[in-house]
Amino acid sequence: MSSTVMVTGANRGLGLEFARQYAAEGWRVLATYRNPAVAGELLELAGQDNVQAFRLDVSDFDAIAALAEELRDETIDVFLSNAGLFGPKPGAESDLRQSFGHIDYGIVREVLSVNALAPLKCAESFVEQIARSEQRKFVALSSIEGSISRAQRDLYAYRTSKAALNMVTRLLSGDLADRGITVVSVCPGWVKTRMGGEFAKLELTPAIRDFRGLVARLTLEESGKFIESPGNPLAY
Repeated sequence: MSSTVMVTGANRGLGLEFARQYAAEGWRVLATYRNPAVAGELLELAGQDNVQAFRLDVSDFDAIAALAEELRDETIDVFLSNAGLFGPKPGAESDLRQSFGHIDYGIVREVLSVNALAPLKCAESFVEQIARSEQRKFVALSSIEGSISRAQRDLYAYRTSKAALNMVTRLLSGDLADRGITVVSVCPGWVKTRMGGEFAKLELTPAIRDFRGLVARLTLEESGKFIESPGNPLAY
């Protein structure tokens, strides 16, 4: 029987490439998207027998629970909590709404909800599907920007949300250890996507290939760690 991966936020960027590569390797792919208007490539991919696409706004926690109920009989080997928001970019867009003195707290709440609380809700909602699998892995896409020891200034919403996500995965690793579920936060690196921007250092396809290799190598001993793909430990 083929393995199953679930990917949130798979309509573009990292999520779409995860879906493509796992599907090409013969995995069953359960992929979510928020807006069908920008999910054309994913919906086309879902024409394959081993790919299913589900509309989901991860900021709607009731919708997460409803999808988990719809998929209650599934077995999920790897859950990739990928959906995320960066928020306004003070450098590239000259938008200071997550810079000190100009902070938009509505944006802060939205980014925290999507980047930190939604992964927690996904873990709670899909834990049974993950626990009954052979691989039992929950992987949250984090960022080096969430490392408290490296932080200096600016990007309050994004950096705070990723630091909070790292705490969520650390706590989940303890709560889910007795069920044999490996939980990690992984930074994929600075990848050329719409969010990463044109000056990012990593090309999308090889970056996701390396990330998938890291996921394949994960064991319960790594649970609770903060890692940078392709496997370097990061300081919280």
